[in-house]
Amino acid sequence: MLTEINPAETSSTETNESDWGEYNYKNNMEFDEKVIAVLLRASETVKKDLDTTYKNYGLTFSQYNVLRILNNSKNGQNKVNIVSKIMLVSSSNITGVTQRLEKIGLLLRKQDPSDERITVLEITPKGSRILKNIQEAHLSKISSYLNEFSSQKKKSLFEDLKKVYRDFRR
Repeated sequence: MLTEINPAETSSTETNESDWGEYNYKNNMEFDEKVIAVLLRASETVKKDLDTTYKNYGLTFSQYNVLRILNNSKNGQNKVNIVSKIMLVSSSNITGVTQRLEKIGLLLRKQDPSDERITVLEITPKGSRILKNIQEAHLSKISSYLNEFSSQKKKSLFEDLKKVYRDFRR
């Protein structure tokens, strides 16, 4: 269940200008809009910060995610349309990402033997090694974002965000 927040009980900083004041921008959104805006800003900030980790290995956020998904798929393989669904992007968006990964030898693209219209992606041993090398830095950054939260608070946040996500999908 989402934790109820009473706007009257929040500080003026939280309900008025927040960290947007530094941009000469008056944040006069309704409270629900502010919740979503903060959620989106947090998501983009995390994504951009993690992207710097992946760039150290010559990858983008999307390329890392494709490799991670394939690494966690049976036999290191999955269909393009499944990978795109997991990443919440179109199959055409995945095409460019996977072509670049194939070009640098981190994955293979092949036709599904049972239906040649379907493209199957497979992580290569080189892709698995790169992914393993990235994991330590990735997990360290992820932990740093949440280090001020107790385990219980993390679980609560996780459940709340899952509910928001489920509600968006309806």
